[in-house]
Amino acid sequence: MDPQKLAAYNQLAGPAVQAGGGRLLSRDGQVVAREAGIAERTIVIEFDSFERALATYESDAYQEALAALSDGVERDFRIIEGID
Repeated sequence: MDPQKLAAYNQLAGPAVQAGGGRLLSRDGQVVAREAGIAERTIVIEFDSFERALATYESDAYQEALAALSDGVERDFRIIEGID
């Protein structure tokens, strides 16, 4: 993990997610990972729709955050459709 790249990502990613309507539900709490899961730095963000989550990920603002992170950390990232 590269702390400088992660700090740069955090400064850009938070505002990008908020601009997309994302709501932080969980960050860095206790995690028990089973199977092949990664237990480090688990974050859960809720969006109003699957499409809104995809649009936020693909936004210029979030792509700038990803560029700042580059190879700074290993990521296990998913966008998952919720249920009503």
